[in-house]
Amino acid sequence: MYLPTLTLILALLTGTTMAQFFNFGNMFNQQHQQAEPQNMPSDSDWYQGQYEGARCDKYLCPHTLSCVHFPHHCPCAFPAVEDKVEFGEGSMACVSKGGYKAGEAARKIELARKGLL
Repeated sequence: MYLPTLTLILALLTGTTMAQFFNFGNMFNQQHQQAEPQNMPSDSDWYQGQYEGARCDKYLCPHTLSCVHFPHHCPCAFPAVEDKVEFGEGSMACVSKGGYKAGEAARKIELARKGLL
């Protein structure tokens, strides 16, 4: 009469104890199994896929994937550190901001075009 009761109590205690250790083990393993963020690949496949998948019925800017009416309307990718310079033939370039004054990069490009820099 005491043996079935004792067996039942031991089974319940063993099951509870194993469940506690099992959960602790899962928590511990989950901390070490989280994957580190991956770096972007060093090839251009991702960019080419984005470019080819972009929908634009006008001109697709190659640096920003913006859809604009004309190539010289393309924005710079990093306007906080780049100045946009438009050339007379309908093209443009983004160059690093130079100096402390607005338009300094454009002024230097113009001097270079004239051969003065």
